[in-house]
Amino acid sequence: MNQTIHKVSPISLTMSELKTFLSSSGYIFEIFVSLLALHLIYQRVRIRVKVYLLDFTCYRAPDSNRLPMSTLLETIYLANQIDQESIDFQARVLERSWLSNQTSIPPSLTEIPLKKSLTSVQTETMTTLFTSVENLLKKNKLSPRSIDILITNCSLHAPTPSLSAMVINKFHMRSNIKSFSLSGMGCAAGILSVSLANDLLKVHRGSLALIVSTEALNTHWYIGKDRSMLLTNCLFRMGAAAVLMSSNDQDRGNAKYELLHVVRTNKAKDDRAYRCIYQDIDSKLKQGVSITKDVISVAGDVLKMNLTSLGPLVLPYVELLRYVMQRVLRKIYKPSSSYTPNFKKAFEHFCIHTGGRAVIQAMEMNLNLTKEDIEPSKMTLHRFGNTSSSSVWYALSYLEAKRRVRKGDKVLQIAFGSGFKCNSAVWRCIREVEPDTDNTWLDFIESYPVDVPDSVSIRPH
Repeated sequence: MNQTIHKVSPISLTMSELKTFLSSSGYIFEIFVSLLALHLIYQRVRIRVKVYLLDFTCYRAPDSNRLPMSTLLETIYLANQIDQESIDFQARVLERSWLSNQTSIPPSLTEIPLKKSLTSVQTETMTTLFTSVENLLKKNKLSPRSIDILITNCSLHAPTPSLSAMVINKFHMRSNIKSFSLSGMGCAAGILSVSLANDLLKVHRGSLALIVSTEALNTHWYIGKDRSMLLTNCLFRMGAAAVLMSSNDQDRGNAKYELLHVVRTNKAKDDRAYRCIYQDIDSKLKQGVSITKDVISVAGDVLKMNLTSLGPLVLPYVELLRYVMQRVLRKIYKPSSSYTPNFKKAFEHFCIHTGGRAVIQAMEMNLNLTKEDIEPSKMTLHRFGNTSSSSVWYALSYLEAKRRVRKGDKVLQIAFGSGFKCNSAVWRCIREVEPDTDNTWLDFIESYPVDVPDSVSIRPH
């Protein structure tokens, strides 16, 4: 039987296969590009965004703002016309406060009669905020328009327009800048601002954030006789800090520190904690901020809560194991004393909020710190007083001026504030840090540390 053989043209077969291949390869190429894009997105999400501290500056008031303690007492007496008993109470607090005669207050508080006014407090805040920002931008040769995120914090002065708007207006920053103005957050607001900046920088990668922390004294300077409200006059002093943070990997080479952790603890649900630092009016309808006797006890409780959250993030495994074993044994045998983890194995340096002598001594006792560990905060309190939310930056500036911070060192900043709050931030130094020529301590750092007596006499005998 004869078979009919159909010959197929080699050329037509090749063209058909080519069309089929081109059709299928288009889909393959699209799938490949999609998978590649998904892989790149996954890698970008998977990699932790790093946040850096590029630089910071601390405000240093002119010498004309300096007010020795004896002069302060005289001014309070002449300006406030309060009774001798209240003067004696403030004198006793000042004598045991660790404050020196170098601390500063705004000129408006030295005038007789005392001038508490919107104009005075605006002048005060503009001076501290603008000077700090201007020095930081000039030091780093930055244009104000390069700032993507702006955060200001001041507890007792919340004007309209806000303080952040005031800074934007002064420095002509961009119209699309993300700005935030925090108020009423107390002395812990500086680290709280770092936490907010950290969250924003991780969302808006490659951005530059500016934090400005200050407190307004004119607003809450108390002119009554309530002792719990007179304490603020004795402790709080003029100060501010401007801080520059970035989430741009290209800034790592210029950065001083990398932010590792921020832990925030808030105990406002507890009435005793909520009212231990409280803005109120006295029986004579005079406004002030009351600091009750419960504050140290409350601070200890909130500190314990904060460190319980922070410990697992920073402590070596051996130290964590000891702590866990001690807690187990404590439930079984109920020993009289408890084991405190050695946080000195996690940090080389401590920047404690200079809330007062009692705060620093409580931290020294609770964390088993040495005199050298609390030196930055003690010297900051002595030289500048309680500058509120900016005080932890003065303490870090002291460490830099002393050339103590080395590459790889970890620094703990911890602060307390009304509410009641305890906030902590952990930084790792990523390069050798030399003190800048405009370091607020540099002119007199060689004379520190100084001997700070537990008590001095400022009243005539």
